[in-house]
Amino acid sequence: MTIRVLLADDQALLRSAFKVLVDSEPDMVVVGEASDGAAAVRLAGERHPDVVLMDIRMPGTDGLAATRMIGENPALDAVRVVMLTTFEVDEYVVESLRAGASGFLGKGSEPDELLSAIRVAAAGEALLSPAATKGLIAKFLAQGGSSDGNRLPGASGERLEALTVREREVLVQVAGGHSNDEIADRLAVSPLTVKTHVNRAMAKLGARDRAQLVVIAYESGLVRPRVE
Repeated sequence: MTIRVLLADDQALLRSAFKVLVDSEPDMVVVGEASDGAAAVRLAGERHPDVVLMDIRMPGTDGLAATRMIGENPALDAVRVVMLTTFEVDEYVVESLRAGASGFLGKGSEPDELLSAIRVAAAGEALLSPAATKGLIAKFLAQGGSSDGNRLPGASGERLEALTVREREVLVQVAGGHSNDEIADRLAVSPLTVKTHVNRAMAKLGARDRAQLVVIAYESGLVRPRVE
């Protein structure tokens, strides 16, 4: 399968570099470029990419708003957004995860990391940069960055009651940044069983992907943030 990628960044030179890198891969192709969020949303609707590399800070409609628009459009449910940021800790990253992004990646990442992130997002089976994302969410929520009005629909304690004991155990492990294989080892089950529990948890909690499951785990209080 060829992974269709949409690039959204207001820096033309950076977009060109990303395009050369992505198009050099035999399993990827750039299907569009956007210099702002509004254009990214429009092109996502026209080109139906598998993955959008979305800069957070852009003029006009920024990446956060654009990600939310894509996430709220049922016709674009299969589109995965990877946020690009120059900041290791940025409150907009957490908001973008709430809005529907699959994860984030620093603009200073190595080329192999970027390509790997695209493939992981397209597969939809693992959270990007799990340890970094988990730490970012924990720090942000510990600082009071979450309010009830901004929480994901599945973040209330009542919604967690719909989960089985095993699904809760798996959710805790997902929030810890562990892969399906790692969770399988920890819980002494098969990776396929873990994947089934993860998918059921996402369905019950209305989470778009694993990234949102991490946010829900923290916002619901199932996992407590640790501040170092």
